[in-house]
Amino acid sequence: MSPQARRDDLISAALDLFGSRAPELVTVDDIVSRADVSRPLFYRYFSSLRELQVEALRTVTDGLIDGLAGLEEGPPEVRLRAAVRGLIDVADHYRAGYIALLRSGSVIATSETDAAIDKVRNRAVALILDALGVTDPSPLLSLTLRCWTAVVEGALLSWLQERTVPRESLDTWLVDQLTAMLATTAAHDLAPKP
Repeated sequence: MSPQARRDDLISAALDLFGSRAPELVTVDDIVSRADVSRPLFYRYFSSLRELQVEALRTVTDGLIDGLAGLEEGPPEVRLRAAVRGLIDVADHYRAGYIALLRSGSVIATSETDAAIDKVRNRAVALILDALGVTDPSPLLSLTLRCWTAVVEGALLSWLQERTVPRESLDTWLVDQLTAMLATTAAHDLAPKP
């Protein structure tokens, strides 16, 4: 196995484990057992468990960004619904890791993970602006889109922990919220200024 393939295998093992428990509860022994490698081999590729945690969570955020980049063509609502559905799929697949990544106070939260999350948020805002055909958003529109990404993150965290809303209606509900927020923003942007 090539060095990059071995490294990817260790990251994959960590992500599999993060699917069932928070990253801070996963040990080096858990990862080497899942990847069927020795501890010395683990340390050949990662200097610490923390380094692997950050790399694994970066893999999740890179996957989100790649998913947002490869959206289907169509009307803005169809593209947005597909993006939200993809986000739900990734968050559900890496449930514990996603919760740990976004929950404040996580022991693995760093400036690197914060930057990775911001990259996903910025990509989501750019995607929506592109779908709307807006190249120069008003300050209020930019604020609305950033607020909506926070709504999506909060809704996903609650949904992953509680599962009180059917998955099939989650993407529609979130897109309908954005539609309402955009209508309100447009009304305020068009209102005469005092």
